Amino acid sequence: MASEMPLSLRLCFAVMTVELRHLRAFLAITHEGTITRAASRLHVTQPALSRTVSQLEAHLGVRLIDRSTHHLRLTAAGRAFQPRAAAAVAAVDQALDPARAGAWPLRLGHAWSALGEHTPPLLRRWKQDHPQIPLQLLRVDDRTAGLDHGTVDVAVIRGEVNLPAEVETAALLAEPRVAAVAADGPLAGKPRLSLHDLSAELIAVNTVAGTTTLDLWPAEQTPFDTIEVAITDDWIAAITTGQAVGVTTTATAAMYPNPAVVYRPLSDAPAVTVRLAWRLPPSHPSVLDLVALARQIVTAPQTKTGGNG
Repeated sequence: MASEMPLSLRLCFAVMTVELRHLRAFLAITHEGTITRAASRLHVTQPALSRTVSQLEAHLGVRLIDRSTHHLRLTAAGRAFQPRAAAAVAAVDQALDPARAGAWPLRLGHAWSALGEHTPPLLRRWKQDHPQIPLQLLRVDDRTAGLDHGTVDVAVIRGEVNLPAEVETAALLAEPRVAAVAADGPLAGKPRLSLHDLSAELIAVNTVAGTTTLDLWPAEQTPFDTIEVAITDDWIAAITTGQAVGVTTTATAAMYPNPAVVYRPLSDAPAVTVRLAWRLPPSHPSVLDLVALARQIVTAPQTKTGGNG
């Protein structure tokens, strides 16, 4: 089915103004997968919901949803539009939240470990320099740390992530990789580890937001299996119980100290690039101020404190 809307339909809706209900209708369908469930969720009739989405498609001039199969599927245009619609709805909900009427917080998202040892200095300096603008640190368990869904204004991105063209990024630092092993296991006694040392172990892999896959190992040293987890807490649990070992960065060692886990330098694994990412135009007027401050913080000398590896 062609994605381009017929000219006659586009002309009929040329003066239509898109309202929030059009975006909510589209997002409900993408979330529920059927018109029936989406209509029930929004407490509207199925014909009314179908008309609302058709109006949105007519306004945009493209088909967003492929209706040719029993289960609705997004078209290429629909997949591209979904994060934009989600971001717009989230921004409106944020603006109209009565609990936030007295301030406009700046939301910094991260999937895990934030900026590691740089996180406390960043939060302290921001509060000192911008006392009128609360900085919220939000953990969001996905690869874009909430940026795709519009739940954050700036996101900490680790590794290679596919980002839309309207997203700007700034590289901050390269984090060395470390191995995470049980404190009472045989590998904990070594001051440094290599990928070869871990190749006989079960590897805990965060499949939602992690940066480690079996591709990190040379073909002849690939570990035999993985334990897949979705959040950092489960990743830590798999290591503390001795079920698996993990590969992460120094940020995790700083943010998740645990007496049952030791972090050892990993001598032959490449560092992980850490970037800040935000949408253009910025969703908050202080986004660039935060980016500038983060750059200052990560380049300033850090006071070293004791740790567990």
